[in-house]
Amino acid sequence: MPKRRRDVAVLVDTGPIVAIIDRGQAEHELCLQTVRAIRCPLLTVWPVITEAMYLLSFSPRGQDALWEMILGHTLRLAELTKEDAPRMRQLMRRYADLPMDLADAALVRVAERENLRTIFTLDRTDFLIYRPSHIRTFRLLPP
Repeated sequence: MPKRRRDVAVLVDTGPIVAIIDRGQAEHELCLQTVRAIRCPLLTVWPVITEAMYLLSFSPRGQDALWEMILGHTLRLAELTKEDAPRMRQLMRRYADLPMDLADAALVRVAERENLRTIFTLDRTDFLIYRPSHIRTFRLLPP
């Protein structure tokens, strides 16, 4: 039996970030339980942070909590460079019928580039459809 590769990081989508911060979200407890069980670094991208800040715009305290997650290194930021842009564009064209947004394209691109397979997301439908170049399907959290 092949040895199962251990994740070096878990990519985090917008939904869980907002649910962790906003106690009014239906998935708040589930996302808290999930994040507490993760034993490797949490990694995200600036487009996800942009979406989360927008969704938390009703609450300056919520936005500040997100800043604390970033500045306190609870959430690490994966760099996106000009070299990532062509692949992100290709992904958005491929999944235009969903449609794939910039944040999802950035997460898939970073997963491919960094050989990551696990995504913490509430957007199960789309992430089960996406086919990254390095694996058949993503492992999604919460299970």
